[in-house]
Amino acid sequence: MKTRHSEAAMQVDHIDAYETLVQFLYRAPIGLVQTGLDGVVEMLNPMASNLLMPLAPNGDLDNLFALLEPNAPQLRQLAAGFDAPSGVVCEALRVPVGSTRAPGAPQVLSISLLKLDQQRLMVAITDATLEIEREQETLRRRLRSAARTDALTRLPNRGAAREQVQLLLDRAAQDSARGHGLALLFLNCDRFRQVNDTLGQAAGDRLLTSVGERLLEALADRMRAGGLPVGGRVDPGVGGAGLVARVGGDEFIVLLGGLRHPEEAERLALRLLDALARPHDVDGHQLACRASIGVFWSGATAGSAAAVDADEAIRDAGIAMLEAKRAGGARHVLFEAAMRERAARRADIEAQLRLALREEQLFVMYQPVVGLDPAGTTDHAAGVEALVRWQHPTRGLVPPFDFIGVAEECGLIDQIGDFVLERACRDFMAWRGQLGVSAPRLIAVNLSRAQLAQADWTAKVAAILERTGMPAASLQLEVTESLAAQDEQIQTRLHELKALGIKLALDDFGTGYSSLSSLHLLPVDTVKIDRSFVCQADTSHHHRVLIEATVKVAQSLGMNTVAEGIETAGQAEAVRALRCAKGQGYFYSRPLVSSALVDWLEQVRAG
Repeated sequence: MKTRHSEAAMQVDHIDAYETLVQFLYRAPIGLVQTGLDGVVEMLNPMASNLLMPLAPNGDLDNLFALLEPNAPQLRQLAAGFDAPSGVVCEALRVPVGSTRAPGAPQVLSISLLKLDQQRLMVAITDATLEIEREQETLRRRLRSAARTDALTRLPNRGAAREQVQLLLDRAAQDSARGHGLALLFLNCDRFRQVNDTLGQAAGDRLLTSVGERLLEALADRMRAGGLPVGGRVDPGVGGAGLVARVGGDEFIVLLGGLRHPEEAERLALRLLDALARPHDVDGHQLACRASIGVFWSGATAGSAAAVDADEAIRDAGIAMLEAKRAGGARHVLFEAAMRERAARRADIEAQLRLALREEQLFVMYQPVVGLDPAGTTDHAAGVEALVRWQHPTRGLVPPFDFIGVAEECGLIDQIGDFVLERACRDFMAWRGQLGVSAPRLIAVNLSRAQLAQADWTAKVAAILERTGMPAASLQLEVTESLAAQDEQIQTRLHELKALGIKLALDDFGTGYSSLSSLHLLPVDTVKIDRSFVCQADTSHHHRVLIEATVKVAQSLGMNTVAEGIETAGQAEAVRALRCAKGQGYFYSRPLVSSALVDWLEQVRAG
């Protein structure tokens, strides 16, 4: 009896366990389907029926593989190809079913397939629609964040900065009655290209990252000093808010609201300049980073200069930055409405200058450089200097002062310089053929920083010499004193040009960074004494002493000298007496077109 009772109890326990399992399967929040190896359904719970029924308009749930064939044809192959006696065939396979779904039905199913034994499969099915939507929303947020973040510095980018500028402009307009204003500082690193050229782009990238960090630190210090909240992003809920963003290659925006006076914006600019001036440790190099900053102010005192939207504010700050750069860099300039008008004129000149290059409106004139013999004779064929001019179809002759600066800023100066060099070489060879020994023996052409910055420019010069047949020894390339003394890259390029046999001249000596004591460090053959000294050579003892000292030092180094800007007979005699080797200026001749120069040479030879 005891044994039969135990067996009965075991049967009851088995029935209870089975009923518990059935209840679990019935109430499980996931779909469960048991099939044969061929997909024939042996059992499915209500959740599985609810999930699968929208895929079977005719109600046929007999074979799971057949049912899912249009959406997941790989399931049958996965099951057939699974050789192990049991195990996971696939896990969380996502199956889009939206194209066949009924209203309210799942759009994506997640299917896991388990082989129970040699005859049975167990399939777990869940509705992955909400999970997919959450993932897509997370991805959209990440993409939006990435689209608003600079990949290098992890600062907000131009798009994000624009939104915050507009936010604070709107707030400044609302708070103007309370005297609150907005400062937008547009910062560009001075001579940043040199870092890339000398140390490589990776070093340049690290310097930019350091610049961004310094700007953040300086802005945070300013905000703490002013009692403003400090955070990584602008907080629309606070009275004053700050932002640092990278908006271009070496360009940054610094934004600060809640200010009362434009002087506060200028003090912030000085704080930023000081922060950047401290050396940056980049790959073991201590790099100084100077910057030009344009300051835009929007507030009760902004007056007519105030911009109405973010794009205009950023544009105006950028205009002021260019003014700072033109003034020599390493400074800030507060935007004024007149700057906008000047920028518009410069933009118009740039557009017309591009057209001038295409339509060959530019041409070259030549100013004679004469030899000054101490005995009193003058060699009128000593040389000429090539000078570019612009014959505008409606404005007439445009002086270089009106377009060379614009050409340097917009990147056209290298094209103009290359044009002048080739034209000058061709004209020089034509004079030789026409005048023989009476032709100029040397032609001087000015160089720009943009030309010397071209890695292949020495090769370009060599190609021009070869195309035109120009002797290298008859070509003199001139660089300003400030350019020649700036950096190793320029020095390297000058030495490359010297290796071609070309002569080099130091233009406008006395106005730049060099001194007589450092003249021997520059790879030049000729020193051109600036007109600011020459104009008083016959009236100022002080200026005569400076000219004489320059001539003596140059002669001791084996260099020639040229006195520029000679306009009177008194100046000519003074520089001749001081042993200047050559002279140039309106006293001898104004710049002449090629044909007029030939006539002038023939006249002075005949006279």
